[in-house]
Amino acid sequence: MKEKNISAYFMGMLYIAAGINHFVNADFYLRMMPHPFPYPMYAVYVSGIAEILLGAGVLFAFTRKWSAYGIIALLIAIFPANINMALHPQSWDIPMAVLYARLPLQLVLIWWAWRVSKR
Repeated sequence: MKEKNISAYFMGMLYIAAGINHFVNADFYLRMMPHPFPYPMYAVYVSGIAEILLGAGVLFAFTRKWSAYGIIALLIAIFPANINMALHPQSWDIPMAVLYARLPLQLVLIWWAWRVSKR
């Protein structure tokens, strides 16, 4: 297996697992949603399905590019939920430093998806 494919396969499995987790631990993701957001549970499930489908898409060369672009769009779309977590640390049993470290991590994940899209 080529090194470039290992990155895509790891990414795919990561997003598939994260997507499944949206259904297993839906309440966790629901708590991330900013309060005025309409239909938050629907958004949790839709984002979970998107993660599963896009994760599966990066596993295959013929869908990898567009799936990676979809992951980039998804990471941008969910960024407000990550900001909401950081702004309300009292709602989480997660150290504040971790909540804030997740914000620039989004940029790393976007960069990784962009790199995978170029292969």
